[in-house]
Amino acid sequence: MNVFIIDNEIFLRLGFFFAIFISMAIWEQVNPRRVLNTSKGNRWVVNLSITFIDAFIIRLIFPMAAIGIALIAQEQKWGLFNRIAMDGWAIGITAILLFDLTIYFQHVAFHSIPLFWRLHMVHHTDLDIDVTTGARFHPVEILLSMAIKMGVIILIGAPAYSVLIFEILLNGTSMFNHSNIFISPSIDRILRLLVVTPDMHRVHHSVIIRETNSNFGFNFPWWDRVFRTYKDQPDKGHADMTIGLANFRDAKRLTLPYILALPLLGKRR
Repeated sequence: MNVFIIDNEIFLRLGFFFAIFISMAIWEQVNPRRVLNTSKGNRWVVNLSITFIDAFIIRLIFPMAAIGIALIAQEQKWGLFNRIAMDGWAIGITAILLFDLTIYFQHVAFHSIPLFWRLHMVHHTDLDIDVTTGARFHPVEILLSMAIKMGVIILIGAPAYSVLIFEILLNGTSMFNHSNIFISPSIDRILRLLVVTPDMHRVHHSVIIRETNSNFGFNFPWWDRVFRTYKDQPDKGHADMTIGLANFRDAKRLTLPYILALPLLGKRR
């Protein structure tokens, strides 16, 4: 299993990335949820540029990344799951749930702690929301997120296959729940019992602060309900809600250099 993961990790991740990205991009074009207010071309240049910068920096600073750490932890018997007798698939599923819970708390922290918010607000300055918004994160936030994930891997001794599944899942659901796609409300009500849907997550990108500070989940929707951060619908409805942050409304200023410098330049809200 480990040999297969090492040999095929990059192909699996890229394969799922492009398959989901292309599918969501076509769906957005054929059946969009909202009318976009800003230039899609300009936004895509910025968002995809950030995506490639993030990927490059992660490979440069963390060449072994999360899967490499999981393999070392397994070899050295680090972490809880490497020291207890438990069914392999039960360990894998539990690890994925713990990863997702960690991402939820991390997301809450990045909204609550001013220093972290300066990084995370790069994600929220997008004036529209579509499939590319799911990868619009400041490189320093991506590095911090990877460091947190690696710490959790060492702590719990997560198997490498669960790390790979979670990273593919997180990447895929992020593109899905940020997509500007229309899903029937009746279907959405059922889907959001199992996964964070675009309508559920879109509330989180509202310019209204109490809505921004809700629906923190990325993969699974249960944490928001358990910790009472769930909001069913935006107050103004999905068609009329305003996306973004109140202090950053000038699309012409939201260039790539400005976005990368934003944590040093921008006001908190």
